Amino acid sequence: MVDRAHPLEEAIRLEAVYKAFVPRGRSARPLLALDDVSFAARPGEFISLVGPSGCGKSTVLNLLAGLTRPSAGRVVHHGRPVTGVNTEVGYITQDDNLLPWRSMLRNVEYGLELRRVPKDERRRRAREFIELVGLAGFENHYPHELSGGMRKRAGIVRTLAYDSDVVLMDEPFGPLDAQTRVILQDELLKLWELRRPTVLFVTHDLVEAIALSDRIITFTCRPGRIKREYEVGLRRPRDVFHIHDLPRFRELYDALWDDIRMEIAAT
Repeated sequence: MVDRAHPLEEAIRLEAVYKAFVPRGRSARPLLALDDVSFAARPGEFISLVGPSGCGKSTVLNLLAGLTRPSAGRVVHHGRPVTGVNTEVGYITQDDNLLPWRSMLRNVEYGLELRRVPKDERRRRAREFIELVGLAGFENHYPHELSGGMRKRAGIVRTLAYDSDVVLMDEPFGPLDAQTRVILQDELLKLWELRRPTVLFVTHDLVEAIALSDRIITFTCRPGRIKREYEVGLRRPRDVFHIHDLPRFRELYDALWDDIRMEIAAT
């Protein structure tokens, strides 16, 4: 783990990254997913990646998690190249990925168990996080006994309890209804404020990107290139329920939508 009292200047960096996938079959041409992508994130920064479907946003997360390797360029986590599975980052996907044979409490404990945190300590931390998202009383319920929103909360706190300095989030609220999404956005920001990990957040929802982020990076259609970067510039803590009322919100939303609209029209 990185000592947050003495953080490095950058938490993550992509340097001139290209990623091509080779489909099966000898005659198949490589599919270029990312084309010369470079950016960095400071410790504690919350960055959203937005762009058309298939533009390589999820590929960026998989590179940082070490689930795939760049075809060219470098992927760096706290000054060290990522050359294999990166167990120091947390990863939250659209699916909650809870283990069906474990209770919610034991699911939240799971990452701490892998780190060999003593049982009493990991149970205390798991209960603390469960209470923070309003799930106290459901500790002994199994995933099939929980609603979609409850499972999503459990999945998020399982990752945050792991105490990673970098958290990757791939459309974590995508399958949820609009009301539940906003509530979970608010809860995510409150949890993030506790420890301020660096977050890289993939979303198609421009409102969500503005509400959560310090910075937003837009991507072109495939092959994904960085089109533009935006500093959100809204004070924290954020009120996600009324963020639409701010003049800066409308300004950012219109600029982001122009970027995305132009890319969709070009496909």
